Amino acid sequence: MPNFSYRALGRDGKEVRGVLQAENETAAAARIRDNYPVLLSISKQAEKRKAVNLLEMEIGSKKIKTKTLSILCSQFAITLRSGMSVSRAMQMLAGQCGDKRLRKIMEEAGQEVSAGSTVAAALEQYSERFPLTFIETIRAGEQSGTLDKSFDRLHKFYDKAYKTTEKVKGALTYPMFVIAIAIVVVIIVMAKVIPTLADVFSDLGGQLPLMTRMLIDTSDFFAKWWILILAVLVLLKVVSSIYAKTETGKIQKAKLALSIPLVGPVNQMNAAAQFANTMSVLLAAGITLDQAIETTAKVMDNALFQYEVRSMKDSIEQGRTLSDCLRSKKYFPQTMIDMCSVGEETGELEETLENVADYYTNEADYRVQRLLAMLEPTLLVLLSIFAGIIVVSIYLPIFTMYDLM
Repeated sequence: MPNFSYRALGRDGKEVRGVLQAENETAAAARIRDNYPVLLSISKQAEKRKAVNLLEMEIGSKKIKTKTLSILCSQFAITLRSGMSVSRAMQMLAGQCGDKRLRKIMEEAGQEVSAGSTVAAALEQYSERFPLTFIETIRAGEQSGTLDKSFDRLHKFYDKAYKTTEKVKGALTYPMFVIAIAIVVVIIVMAKVIPTLADVFSDLGGQLPLMTRMLIDTSDFFAKWWILILAVLVLLKVVSSIYAKTETGKIQKAKLALSIPLVGPVNQMNAAAQFANTMSVLLAAGITLDQAIETTAKVMDNALFQYEVRSMKDSIEQGRTLSDCLRSKKYFPQTMIDMCSVGEETGELEETLENVADYYTNEADYRVQRLLAMLEPTLLVLLSIFAGIIVVSIYLPIFTMYDLM
């Protein structure tokens, strides 16, 4: 989206300058007037075209890592509570930042804030780097005058997300290591041991047992057609990736993720936790319920949940409660709906949603641990059976080799 630079008058009568991204000038002007009553000028910035430098090309995701965001938000909250100005805090944090990309962003954004821009507008120029929740929560914190609290909530939000991801990665390390070793061993046996054994028996003129012949035929098949098999797998991967980016593909992928036995309920809990966590952070920052719903829909990972959350906005604007909207949806857990209803009745929806997020995060983590506890012995049994078949296939002809000599 193009960038628009603007000048406006705040509610205190002071002139403010900034830059924001929008689809067109009309949309940009509407967003500016939401924050500042008087718009003095607005103009579209010319796109900067830079020559491609191989040394400056980025490898990997453009998004700032979750752990880095958590640390940044914590540092922001501490410096702002100490009374330091936002622009000075951004310049100071830029000097302490170990991430080169983030350091550059903070330096440039700090200069924009010094020139009169808001923090949200300055960081919105780098929307491909930051999650939408991050930008919108900062914007709400500035509007409500609680920017330090917004950064503190964001710190807790991203710290929790990082720790949950690391738990899952740590739990999957051992099973993935076992599978990788098993694949390497099978490749070595099929590529080296079996062909050598087949040559020996061919020279002796003996008849191999059926199990050994099947193993040798399998080895020959993969040796002859491995390039074609690899090409087919790559083609399937490319086609599936392209299809997964279409609307239909996203929906089908989301349905599959929720319907897989044992794994489906975990994915549902993770989606519920993501919804509750994001809504809690946005509402606590002062964003209205309909705006929070709109923003949360954009950050949901599961396409089905994304569609259901987005469809709630019209009902919310018509005056329906959040629990009523959730009750009409198919994929949200009943416990979550009941807890949201209680939170709305008591006027503590933000705290209730935070508790709901903690509950489903812990429940999903517990179920993942149970699945992994079941997965490890299952893997060992399957690998033992497979290894036994290979060993028997190799030793059966060895026992008969002496009769051929």
